[in-house]
Amino acid sequence: GEWAIQTVCRQSAAWVALGLHPVPIAVNLASTHLRERGLPARVAQALAAHGVPASCLEIEVTESILLADPELSVSIAQELAAMGVTLSIDDFGTGYSSMSYLKKLPIAALKIDRSFVRDLETDPDDAAIVSAIVALAHSLKLKVVAEGVETPAQLSFLQSVRCDEYQGFLTSRAVSVPEFERLLHRRAQIESLFSPHGARQPLSV
Repeated sequence: GEWAIQTVCRQSAAWVALGLHPVPIAVNLASTHLRERGLPARVAQALAAHGVPASCLEIEVTESILLADPELSVSIAQELAAMGVTLSIDDFGTGYSSMSYLKKLPIAALKIDRSFVRDLETDPDDAAIVSAIVALAHSLKLKVVAEGVETPAQLSFLQSVRCDEYQGFLTSRAVSVPEFERLLHRRAQIESLFSPHGARQPLSV
């Protein structure tokens, strides 16, 4: 986990040095990490060492953080959020959710596990679960992200229930750092076409 955080910060700094505007990169942490009192300090040190903003880093943890020492997990999550680090619950719906602690965690997003997305087109139960997770997330003012989207039909359903974002092979398979860098260059070129006097404007790509 610590290696991944350092690597993300180092790579984000490299892209900034090239004049690129890095997008947030998510790091999956084991549930035990969110019970380590020294985690916020190590994250702050990594950000400072590479001179990158906290917005470059997103930390994803599973629901299992709610099962062991939840009060400590909430406290550490609050410290990370206070820095500006984004927190998300990964694989939501596959663990043992505690709604009381879910509302206490300073998280920004719930990520729907791909096991529910895979059979959206044929399984009405999966469709009902995905719809419920989207509704729950929005009621808590959270963003909701669907994982493992591979077909236009899956995307169409997710759009119909107002899922905010998706990830999966429908958009792209995993790419190397040089290929991702080319995507960032292309994004910057598109932004320059639509931005007055070259000013950067938000653009979803």
